[in-house]
Amino acid sequence: MKKWLWFFIILACLMTPRLVAAADAPAMGEAPVVPAPLDVVTLKDGGVLYGEVIEMSGGVLSIKTAAAADNIVKINWANVSKLAINHPIPFHLKEGTVLIGTATEGPNGTINVRAEPLRGTLEVPMDSITALNPIIQAPVIYSGSLTGGYSQTTGNSHLKNASLLGDFVARSEQLRLSLNGRYIYGDNSNTLIARNARGTIKLDFFITKRFFWFASAYFENDRFQDLKMRTALATGPGYQFIERGDFSGILKDMTLYAEAGLAYFNEDFRVADDASSLRGRWSLKLNWPILDDRVTFYHFDELYPSLQNTKNYYLTMDNGVRFKIFEGFVSGFQVTTRFNSNPARGTGDTDNMYLWTLGYNFDTTRKR
Repeated sequence: MKKWLWFFIILACLMTPRLVAAADAPAMGEAPVVPAPLDVVTLKDGGVLYGEVIEMSGGVLSIKTAAAADNIVKINWANVSKLAINHPIPFHLKEGTVLIGTATEGPNGTINVRAEPLRGTLEVPMDSITALNPIIQAPVIYSGSLTGGYSQTTGNSHLKNASLLGDFVARSEQLRLSLNGRYIYGDNSNTLIARNARGTIKLDFFITKRFFWFASAYFENDRFQDLKMRTALATGPGYQFIERGDFSGILKDMTLYAEAGLAYFNEDFRVADDASSLRGRWSLKLNWPILDDRVTFYHFDELYPSLQNTKNYYLTMDNGVRFKIFEGFVSGFQVTTRFNSNPARGTGDTDNMYLWTLGYNFDTTRKR
């Protein structure tokens, strides 16, 4: 018995190295995995970048590389002298032609594009390329949200609170239409404790890519401000300071614009004397999505200072955060502040609303 035991031990020692070597060897017929070759961007100052060309649009080339903090390096297209791309992408040329293929470096400021199903390569001057792999947006982009909140108590107390908020933006290359609305209602044992509504409509005419002229109308009523209707009709210039894609990383989807102009401002009260005046208008709007739109911070304000008395002004301001729950469904928290330096007699100058809401958000902007 001992002889057989020693025989198996010796046999196992002899076979183990061969089994390990066989396990480490690639399977018969399997080709070793070869990583895809990197794209090469050569700059006019002699610098060379290796990575994956993502796109070139608006005169800026974006390349994905491990050398950058956020893995994306942006370079002015005018600073690129040579280019080699090893994965098929669309090449958009000045005359409107679109070639889909790979490219190698060419002589005298050219690249050689190999486009299927053509045989051979085409020599393309680099200064004739207007875009590489751009995101093609629809002629009109729509975005907006509709959210609401409701609470009710019964029994020893009978309290109802309801809110409905909505906004809508339609944007083309030269026009932007913005709609905004809000309705707040509350009662306690069938006694009205809150009721106010606001609606705005604004049209922006883009004269350049950043500079625009706006025309807006603002309407608001509030039972507890003695206000039947507050109306402001305004027009003036505006400027888009930050647009999507201006920055990379956490700021890549941020937008920011400001406006200033003149407004006809009118207030109709239930008891107090009605008033109208010529006023200025200032507005700022910030929208900042982060974490792939899972969280969005936003700010919007409108200020109407009197031109006759600088101490007389009206301010409305929204500050909030919106959380993506699933697909387009969102939850949010918003603080709305309204300040009137010259309120109707018997009313206060400041109103704050704190709103938790649930609803739906949509945006047809195409993203990579």
